[in-house]
Amino acid sequence: MTRRRSSYRSLASLQRDNRVCRACAEAGYPLESLPVLEGYEGQRAYMYGQAPGVLEGIERRPWRGRAGQNLRRWLELDEEEFYATFYCASVTRCYPGRSSPGFVDRVPISRAQDLCAFWFEWELRILRPELIVAVGGLAIRRLLGRRPLDECIGTTFEHAGAVVVPLPHPSGVSRWLNAPANRARLDEALATVRAHL
Repeated sequence: MTRRRSSYRSLASLQRDNRVCRACAEAGYPLESLPVLEGYEGQRAYMYGQAPGVLEGIERRPWRGRAGQNLRRWLELDEEEFYATFYCASVTRCYPGRSSPGFVDRVPISRAQDLCAFWFEWELRILRPELIVAVGGLAIRRLLGRRPLDECIGTTFEHAGAVVVPLPHPSGVSRWLNAPANRARLDEALATVRAHL
């Protein structure tokens, strides 16, 4: 049974409740993993993704698959540096499963996104990050509203007192990075992240 307190004083108690959350399953929505997140008190950079993938769901650690490898390469961080630098969580915390043809991960439904927003809001209150890196269209929309990628990649924003730097999703599924102008936008965004770190 999902437990959500009316307030949290510590990250440890928040994470303890989040790691066993079954709010979506209790609401009748299918899930294929338990919640996935990683981080600790004192981290000032927050990596905000869409949802865990299949490997992340199995290992219960964010950014383990190919997208995570690409993201770390973009940021020029090895695995240890990456997890030491970023508190990692996502719009929805559980692996949502495959889409109908079974080739790509399903985009989490809006009700699941709303159910998971509770955890994100409390993480921001407790951590008070200075930098939020929003990775992929869904994370960007949740923070900044609907904006085309080419209008927000390479630009900084503000949310809850933190600088927000949007990045395209590193999965390789999108062809957005094939355009040289978009690659330049990504380079600018990555330079901004490095400067804030």
